[in-house]
Amino acid sequence: MTAWTDGRTMRRIMAGASLAALMTAPALAQSGQSDLDQVVVTAARTALPVTALPLTVDIIDSETLSQQVAIGGSIVDAVSTLSPSFSPTRQKLSGAGESLRGRSPLYAINGIPQSTPIRDGSRDGFTVDPFFIDRIELIYGSNALQGIGATGGVVNQVTAGPPREDGTTGRALLQASADGGFQGDGTGGKAAALVAHRNGAFDATVGASYEARGAFYDAKDRRVGVDTTQGEIQDSKSWSLFGRFGWQFDDSLRLDIVANRFELKGDGDYLALAGNRLTGVPTSSVRGAVQGKPAANRAEMLSASLTDSDLWGGDFSAQLFFNRTRDTFGGDRGATFQDIRIAPIGTLLDQSSNRSRKLGARASYERALPFYQGLTTTVGLDAMTDKTEQSLLLTGRVWVPPTEFTSVAPFIQGNLALLDGKLRVAGGVRSENVELAVDDYVTLASYGSRSVAGGDPTFSATLFNGGVVAEPARGVRLYASYAEGYTVPDVGRILRAVNTNGVDVDDYLDISPVVSNNREIGAELKRGAFSATATYFWSSSKFGQLLVLNPATGVFDVQRQKVAIEGLELNLEARTPVEGLTLMGGYARLRGQTDSNGDGKVDLDLDGANISPDRVNLAAAYINGPWSARLQTQFYIKRDFNGPDPRNNFEGYNIVDAYVRYETGLGGLSLSVSNLLDEQYVSYSSDTANPTDNLRYFAGRGRVFTVGWDRRF
Repeated sequence: MTAWTDGRTMRRIMAGASLAALMTAPALAQSGQSDLDQVVVTAARTALPVTALPLTVDIIDSETLSQQVAIGGSIVDAVSTLSPSFSPTRQKLSGAGESLRGRSPLYAINGIPQSTPIRDGSRDGFTVDPFFIDRIELIYGSNALQGIGATGGVVNQVTAGPPREDGTTGRALLQASADGGFQGDGTGGKAAALVAHRNGAFDATVGASYEARGAFYDAKDRRVGVDTTQGEIQDSKSWSLFGRFGWQFDDSLRLDIVANRFELKGDGDYLALAGNRLTGVPTSSVRGAVQGKPAANRAEMLSASLTDSDLWGGDFSAQLFFNRTRDTFGGDRGATFQDIRIAPIGTLLDQSSNRSRKLGARASYERALPFYQGLTTTVGLDAMTDKTEQSLLLTGRVWVPPTEFTSVAPFIQGNLALLDGKLRVAGGVRSENVELAVDDYVTLASYGSRSVAGGDPTFSATLFNGGVVAEPARGVRLYASYAEGYTVPDVGRILRAVNTNGVDVDDYLDISPVVSNNREIGAELKRGAFSATATYFWSSSKFGQLLVLNPATGVFDVQRQKVAIEGLELNLEARTPVEGLTLMGGYARLRGQTDSNGDGKVDLDLDGANISPDRVNLAAAYINGPWSARLQTQFYIKRDFNGPDPRNNFEGYNIVDAYVRYETGLGGLSLSVSNLLDEQYVSYSSDTANPTDNLRYFAGRGRVFTVGWDRRF
């Protein structure tokens, strides 16, 4: 990498990190939780508390999540706002290019993967309504804890739990929102309810939500441009159904069945009006009906989980799940879809749809070994099959052939407590055994109608992790770790773009797996009213995945290049003498490079399509009696990229949000304002990609007001 990674600079950064650990915040600062010792992160596949693990973890609790969703509208917005290492959201249905620590995160619901890495539709952040989510678990860095996909980390969405007592309980929510200029078509609303009942050993929780979103406006009261192809959140409607049914057989044995259905559809009322990048005029929208079906997203999930917290003195869990998604993209007459055999060039309208089905099983057993004091071991087995395809709806053509991914992965983990728990050594190994099955197919005419021989390539990878956790003094926690993560590249994007003859899937190097590693050191301090964390990490992959814009088609293609990323994360939380007032701050600095010429050395900066900007987060939270409030700001720092197109350099911007809630006794009344100062800016994704595309030069949303009422009963 560049000179910033030389030894002297590295020592300065490490010294700064160690010093910052004395004045910055713990991984749980965002949630306001004060006692880490009892916090168990289910995404870590262990019953041990988070303090026993050599990981960087954030937990966004229910109250904080509700605040952030009221401000931003989605789980993706909440995670992006609170985590400095997460890239700014696109404010679109597609999350392509959004990253955690410069790599793709794995979105999961109760540990069930929502991502579709075989043909990444980038809709995995919108598969469940936030109303049904109790908390978010964020595990940072490449890891294989959940199997495939977590090269940047894990975003695990834990759904509402079972009722604790007999009887009926529930909660309800009503919200209305409007843009800062109170435009008639800029209003939206949401209604949601969740009811739970418990009677002895049986309990049931059911819920429904509905949300209608209006047009988005920027700070200059211009409609934000619509992305009719990739999909929109604005001018859309979504609805969701949720159910959880449980049987508590005895004090330790429980069965849970969870079902979820989420669907978001664009209304298709607007067309994009090209902006002008040279003069700084963003893309806007005008009234008009889209051609074909508006972009949409549908996700359905069904799971059965059996847990026993006292099976032969240990913890047992087993889970079966079925998950399917359908991502419909908008229609266009782009060069990719043209075929002279069907219609004159430039006249053929088509649109695609991704369909993915997953069937999986996971089991693990953990217990402290009676013959070796202090050692806790976990053994498990994960198995999953994922069948994905991308077809063209209007002409019936196949763009990505049906591709079936099958994985079987046994694993073992150990955690050894020494010196009365003041020192812990943890480690484990996971064996990934993967097969891809692809039938023979023919690419689209725009790629030359190439015949590609299918096949059944197999991959295997042994993934290691290990780390040390030390607590040299009360309230001080130090850790160092190494972990490997695993995914496959966007196989569908690669297969559909084959433009040469004689390709055989069995020996096509470009679809071999991506194995990334994450090395990090961290420090946490918690003393009285102050808490702090500092983390420094290195991440690399010898044969990574890079999104590169194809100027001929306007579509991002995958290039397989070596990638190296480094970063520094600092957080701070302090309770003030003012009762109920807490101040928080966070900082992230990320740098990434890739090997552009194949000589084995990284030499070119990752651009905005592949890595997030540096950022400073500041917030003040207040809770006292019936009042709660939050004021927060995110400074996205300007950056010039070394090597990529200089037109993609990032200008930077600053967003301020506010939230206030009052509990009346008949429910809580809330007011949230996103982009409080009505900052005019171009979104990070638009500012750092597609330098000649005036139809995707999107401004961010201007000021938005949301009023809400919620009540628990």
